[in-house]
Amino acid sequence: MPSSTPATLNPTVAEVTQRIRERSAERRALYERRMADQHKRGVHRAELSCGNLAHGFAACNPRDKGELKLMNSANLGIISSYNDMLSAHQPLETFPETIKAAARDMGSTAQFAGGVPAMCDGVTQGQPGMELSLFSRDVIAMATAVGLSHNMFDAALYLGVCDKIVPGLFIGAARFGHLPAMFVPAGPMPSGLPNKEKARIRQLYAEGKVGRAELLEAESDSYHSPGTCTFYGTANSNQLMMEMMGLHLPGTSFVNPGTEMREALTRYATEQAIRNTEPGGDYRPFYKQIDERAIVNAVVGLLASGGSTNHTMHLIAMAAAAGITLNWDDFTDLSAVTPSLMRVYPNGQADINHFQAAGGMSYLFRELLGAGLIHGDIPTVFGTDLTAYTQEPFLEDGKIVWHEGPEKSLDETVLSPVATPFAPTGGLTVMKGNLGRGVIKVSAVTEEHRVVEAPVKIFEDQNEMKASFESGDLDRDVIVVVRFQGPKANGMPELHKLTPYLGVLQDRGFKVALVTDGRMSGASGKVPASIHMSPEALDGGPLAKLRDGDIIRLDANAGTLEAKVDPVTWAKRELAIGNLDHYHVGLGRELFGGFRHLAMRGEEGAGVFGGFEADDIARQQGQISEEDA
Repeated sequence: MPSSTPATLNPTVAEVTQRIRERSAERRALYERRMADQHKRGVHRAELSCGNLAHGFAACNPRDKGELKLMNSANLGIISSYNDMLSAHQPLETFPETIKAAARDMGSTAQFAGGVPAMCDGVTQGQPGMELSLFSRDVIAMATAVGLSHNMFDAALYLGVCDKIVPGLFIGAARFGHLPAMFVPAGPMPSGLPNKEKARIRQLYAEGKVGRAELLEAESDSYHSPGTCTFYGTANSNQLMMEMMGLHLPGTSFVNPGTEMREALTRYATEQAIRNTEPGGDYRPFYKQIDERAIVNAVVGLLASGGSTNHTMHLIAMAAAAGITLNWDDFTDLSAVTPSLMRVYPNGQADINHFQAAGGMSYLFRELLGAGLIHGDIPTVFGTDLTAYTQEPFLEDGKIVWHEGPEKSLDETVLSPVATPFAPTGGLTVMKGNLGRGVIKVSAVTEEHRVVEAPVKIFEDQNEMKASFESGDLDRDVIVVVRFQGPKANGMPELHKLTPYLGVLQDRGFKVALVTDGRMSGASGKVPASIHMSPEALDGGPLAKLRDGDIIRLDANAGTLEAKVDPVTWAKRELAIGNLDHYHVGLGRELFGGFRHLAMRGEEGAGVFGGFEADDIARQQGQISEEDA
């Protein structure tokens, strides 16, 4: 297959990659040894006893049972996030039968190994269920492990799309890194109500100028059919990053569900997964494919596209599962040299379908490779290195072929070349100061709103803000602080409910910002928001020292966040104690008490698994106790 020749690697990208490699050397080496040892012990059903194997194929049809009795054909394990309530996951209903049929045509087999939970932040937004959202990532990783634990499989296909699902599947895939992995997306729904109109109606509702009926009609016109939501939030960021790491087939991320192309790509993914197995002759295990170069590619792709800030946590947790130590400073340094190449809502008015039509992933790869901003030499599930990803799929006589994608953007208002980017940087910065460390995404924040100095108004529950807004108490320059929203406090829910109110205040001419130890994701939008503040208020973080009326200066350009309080007074202040009782019971939240207790800081990935090999090494060196590990 033809491929693009990448330019010399950008010096900063090379330096960040090298320091990640050096920082991770010991834990990565241990991870690779463990995966190699698992491979030696056996990656499939040949290691099972007759009784084990009989249980493993008892429900299969005679043809598949016959193949599974033999040990020279591949058996694929399917892990799926299908459910029929949520639009992004509903298309996955038919994928297993498509995969099984394609595997049979290759003389192999596929089994549905297990399902993983898939919840939707769009449904739980502002509701108690949102407090389970972040932790569902780690539940998904564990469910993936349960599904693959039967050791019946030569490779795994991971079917998932949305916010926590793909990171959870990735973490599970990394811990089964001796298996080849193929990530199989479902694609976005067709375009609906324009994003600008949806945002306008949300703000009108927040101001009481339209009613619930008008709001519901707008939301229904926006989210209207099977497929992923079309704005560029965490779900679509997931797809872009998987392709950036070579875990998708080229050009497969944003093909609409229910199309002939989507069906053909799922079949081809199955066929390629079989080729990537040991019986298939080109063994490509996950652990040999995903290293620090792939992780850096994911970060650069995220930054160039203006993707979700959730991945400043997810990618750290994902990398850790593969024995790699990634941190926020890596994001900041890469952001400084990564130009902004995409304008998709909330960073613009277009949606992900417009991006696909403008040139999509093939053009984005061409520009990033040509500028030396990503590693083109990583192995991929496609059987090539990443330079082949400047191609995109086409159907010819019912079969998929790949041709080179466009050399020029078809709409430079949506997808720009590196030579004339929307902004010279990726727009993501670590915020530092006496309030701790957080992250801010300014790709949708105009220059005049990037520096805010104003009095603080403190909330300890996002629902409290509505009453304050409606009373007129916030009709002023204000920095809203919502604290006790971190993983240990209440599972770190998204705080999108705040967005319309903050947007209205900004539109009224006030200087407005948000500071929180919670999450905002892609909905952070036009209002500057320093989020994921670490350590969180419940964990002794300095947000707990703030008092109403304190002056904060947020400078997104300089990356500083300071409470302008006399240092002696600041040092003497006691930490506020949050009232968290109402967070911990109801809608299953009591089941996650252990997760809240184990949760790491946002800057460490907010996971409950610890540092995997890093913890083992630290314990061996006596740096941490068995109990802490």
